[in-house]
Amino acid sequence: MKNLLYIWYDEVRTVLRDKGILIFIVFVPLAYPLLYSYVYTNEVCRDVPAAVVDDSKSTLSREFISNVDGTPDVKIIGTFSNVKDAEQSIKEHDAYAIIQIPESFEYDLRHGNQTKVGLYCDMSSMLYYKAFLLACTDVSLNMNNDIKVERLGSITTRDEEITKMPILYEHKSMYNPQQGFAAFLIPPILMLIIQQTLLLGIGMEMGNTREKYMGSVIPFDFHYKRVMPIVWGKALVYFPLYFVEAVYMVTFVNRSFRLPTMGDYGTFVLFIIPYLLACIFFAITLSSLIYRREDCILIFVFMSVPMVFLSGVSWPRSAMPQFWRYFSDIFPSTLGMNGYVRIMTMGCSIHDIANIYIGLWIQTAFYFGTACLVYFKNIQKMMGK
Repeated sequence: MKNLLYIWYDEVRTVLRDKGILIFIVFVPLAYPLLYSYVYTNEVCRDVPAAVVDDSKSTLSREFISNVDGTPDVKIIGTFSNVKDAEQSIKEHDAYAIIQIPESFEYDLRHGNQTKVGLYCDMSSMLYYKAFLLACTDVSLNMNNDIKVERLGSITTRDEEITKMPILYEHKSMYNPQQGFAAFLIPPILMLIIQQTLLLGIGMEMGNTREKYMGSVIPFDFHYKRVMPIVWGKALVYFPLYFVEAVYMVTFVNRSFRLPTMGDYGTFVLFIIPYLLACIFFAITLSSLIYRREDCILIFVFMSVPMVFLSGVSWPRSAMPQFWRYFSDIFPSTLGMNGYVRIMTMGCSIHDIANIYIGLWIQTAFYFGTACLVYFKNIQKMMGK
């Protein structure tokens, strides 16, 4: 116990003296969630700038343009004489989409013919495309319904309703009622921040030790002669700190930016314990393979973006090649991100995510074993065995 307390105190003292480590394990976990959340405060894309090429110049074409401009999703910035001129506005980023109305637009609609409106969108941003397409689709459907009713002449109100909407859909957005990008992206990113900052903080600390003690990850001190006090002495420095930061994320950040919080806080606590332990032991294991603290920063920062892709958040895991699905499972963040989303966004219990929860405990046990092996080998080396 004395050795454990000594190692814990020594680790705390080392961390407090190193501003670089403090930035990664205190400032970044507190500041990054706020930064990401502020960026996506609007949740959905609004007022996507669009250019118009109106070859019809008719009453119905002007009505169509006015209705599209009246939606919250699209803002018409101007009318151009041809598509080539309108395309120049996209190249200059004045607009992200073009609406081209054909010359026969009104004639076709008045005579019951099908007409085609050209929609050109800058596909470098799928969010702009989605907002633009939905706005134009809604407007065209409403105009189609109005024209159908005009053709039918004198009908009852009920007949008009059936004519307009023969099939009525009841639309319900589950787990993301605002259909917002922040509610989709921020929850898993919070869990990734925990893993990556732990990797950076522990990696920098172990890099300092290697440089100071000629490649050894433990000091030349008689207190560092047993594996368990070393592993738990270090783990107990980071676990309470990150537990508080995780609670801060799920309470202050979620409430401040109105992110989905359907889960039970007790379930979250049960979930975050194995996740934090798995991340800590994983960080110790991985950091032992890197010699210098500068290399640690380069490698672990580079890993952040692939972790998002591999987690299945930005792209479904079912659509990934089998190798990459299995490869992603070695990282605690994959289970952590998916488990957290299901708890806080969908309101799942531990029983509902049993596979993920068991997987985190398996990772905790495995990486605890590898962390012990790292320190055992260093103790043997230090003692000349």
